Amino acid sequence: MRILVNSLWRCSRSLSRMAYSVEERGSPYTADYRVFVKKDNDYISPFHDIPLYATEDKSVLNMVVEIPRWTNAKMEICTSEPLNPIRQDVKKDKLRFVDNCYPYHGYIWNYGAFPQTWEDPSHVDPNTHAKGDNDPLDVCEIGSAVGKRGEIKRVKVLGTIALIDEGETDWKVLAIDVNDARAKELNDIEDVQRVMPGFLEATVNWFRVYKIPTGKPPNAFAFDGKVQDKGYAVKVIEEMHHQWVSLIDGKSKPGSIVSQNTTLCDKAGFISQSAAQEIVGKKKPFGPAAAIPSDVDTWHFIKR
Repeated sequence: MRILVNSLWRCSRSLSRMAYSVEERGSPYTADYRVFVKKDNDYISPFHDIPLYATEDKSVLNMVVEIPRWTNAKMEICTSEPLNPIRQDVKKDKLRFVDNCYPYHGYIWNYGAFPQTWEDPSHVDPNTHAKGDNDPLDVCEIGSAVGKRGEIKRVKVLGTIALIDEGETDWKVLAIDVNDARAKELNDIEDVQRVMPGFLEATVNWFRVYKIPTGKPPNAFAFDGKVQDKGYAVKVIEEMHHQWVSLIDGKSKPGSIVSQNTTLCDKAGFISQSAAQEIVGKKKPFGPAAAIPSDVDTWHFIKR
């Protein structure tokens, strides 16, 4: 894997802790719902504008929470819209909710993405023999606190799983919030096995079965589903950051990716705050949540 040494081109190079907030538009659980992310009250792209690394030594990373633990709505950074807000995924004209595959209820971690990473769909991973899924790198934050949609968590990396999802490479990085009570105990993947027995097996099994209720076959994995350690995960993150740099630098074909940002002032996708405000202003005002379909609560029992 290639390792990027000098990776960030920003108007400000400071990695000091920033004040992030969100602005919701539309009504939750409708196709109009969007979560825009702000830094110091300015609109930003959670895909492009938040630094991947939260510290100079790269030991702490920023993570964008898309789906809080125990929830079912499949929320994700929308890579194809200006400012890349979080929205609910749609398949076959229906809003997506993940099924409850017994004994799991919704997502069993705070699920989200690393900013400034991208799994290039033209790149075939030598370990999975599959192309990237065209999204930011996914993160499963395993701490105790239930996150909030759009929250920016500071996490440390513990390991990674190489999921093959419908023929595409879809890395899942395991990490923990640095403020979690267990954070000092967890420094690599073997620590998770020791401190949280059964959790890694549950995580792999969750990804294996979660699409079965929709009629899909079980998901496959590289490395026979073995969770790779922190060192391997760090290399994966560095590679996906390198692929994002190639994207934002115009060296990779963007396809449907929108690279608009408000902090990378020397890049082609840079826009002003007034332009960002215009984008957000066109969205519907925040409104009451729609009812979640009752069948989302159904238990699904999977034969082993």
